[in-house]
Amino acid sequence: MSHETKYVTSVGGVNIAYQVVGDGPFDLVFVPGFISHLDLQWADPRVARFLNKLASFSRLILFDKRGTGLSDPVAGPPALDDRMEDVHAVMDAAGSESAALFGLSEGGPMSVLFAATYPERTRALVLCGTYATMSDDPAKNPGGQAWVDAIGRVQTVVEHWGNGETLSIFAPSVNTERDRLARGTFERSAASPQMARMLVDSNLAATDVSDLLPSIRVPTLVLHRADEFIPVVCAEYLADRIPGAKLVVLPGSDHIPFYGDGDGYAEEIEEFLTGVRHAPVSNRVLTTVMFTDIVGSTARSASVGDAEWAAVVARHDELVRAELARFGGREVKTMGDGFLATFDRPGQGIRCANSIAERVRPLRIQIRAGLHTGECELVGNDISGMAVNICARIGTLAGADEVLVSSTVKDLVAGSGVSFIDRGEHQLKGVPDRWHVYQVSAVATPLSNQLVDDLRELRATDRVVASAARRSPRLVGRVLGGRGKSRRAD
Repeated sequence: MSHETKYVTSVGGVNIAYQVVGDGPFDLVFVPGFISHLDLQWADPRVARFLNKLASFSRLILFDKRGTGLSDPVAGPPALDDRMEDVHAVMDAAGSESAALFGLSEGGPMSVLFAATYPERTRALVLCGTYATMSDDPAKNPGGQAWVDAIGRVQTVVEHWGNGETLSIFAPSVNTERDRLARGTFERSAASPQMARMLVDSNLAATDVSDLLPSIRVPTLVLHRADEFIPVVCAEYLADRIPGAKLVVLPGSDHIPFYGDGDGYAEEIEEFLTGVRHAPVSNRVLTTVMFTDIVGSTARSASVGDAEWAAVVARHDELVRAELARFGGREVKTMGDGFLATFDRPGQGIRCANSIAERVRPLRIQIRAGLHTGECELVGNDISGMAVNICARIGTLAGADEVLVSSTVKDLVAGSGVSFIDRGEHQLKGVPDRWHVYQVSAVATPLSNQLVDDLRELRATDRVVASAARRSPRLVGRVLGGRGKSRRAD
């Protein structure tokens, strides 16, 4: 779907960036959370999938709040009523007379204020992973100490802005080094460090819509996950005080709905707003997923310098791609210093990971790898789904030069000459149930592969001998004795 960015001038002459996606029968305004960036959000296939799902049943209106993303920066903490008027301005610019509001996290109080102020322009209200106030006043704080601790964690990560550490709070299931690199870029693009601090401070000081909740007179869905950031009691507080509100608590540890079971999250919204839940068209395949990662890359980079490290990583990438081609792997993407790849058969993936570990040792680096076989969703050239999350989590358990696999992979390669060491059961963060993990201890090379490798070595030896013979034929003759004649005779 196309997503052209336009601008509208709002209160105080601030330019607000917005997009309109889809052509459904009613308008849905997505009021974003803490930070957003209209262009960069489409670069993440998980976010794009979620937004396209919303746009499949609505005319979706997106915007960046003042001070964030593509909208104008602001000099001071933005007031809640000014930000609410930004919603009003965007709706006018998009030609929307009435819309359902989807308020995510920090966007929840804005949506509540808009629905209470402009009920005639509010078709419905969907409050996702949000709250009525950020106050730590016990009388207004249903989350208790857990909420106070959560706010403290946000303040801490903001002090390290641009490192992607917000994932540890907002999306722990994808809190890998690769995703943190991407999230760091998103953070830096969506808000400056000063703006991020101002947003947190303004919410702590001014956000409180508790008294407005009983005045809401539109159909309201309160949607929440049992995440580690905002306690579920905050959602219960909203649902108890908004007349007729429906509360749905979904499983999962991610505060951000795009991650984890994003389809299930979007389907709850679709059913509430349309009365119908359409199952997505399946684009799933069974595949073996492999994550690789350079161990200790940050320390090594710091010790050798940026230029030398860039050369090492470039050579590492060449070697990995060569091994992927050799073992029939498909490169999905690179992220920083690692690869995500898929294989038709798990045995290929194991042998490829093992070979990569050997090939990169001369670069004085070590890799770790994780493999899992399961169903993945094809999203363009990318893949997503629980199988990817499981593989990534298994990879993080590996040490230097270790290849770890799930029990699924181990069972599928039985009798293939691969030996394993039992590494026990693990609770993988953000993944249901406990998973048995095994370390690859030995890989028997199939005869066909061994023959290919032997032929390569023979050809390489012949090239060396031929080169030396041209430079010093007598010396080569003495070393090889009669061997040179027999080879020529052959």
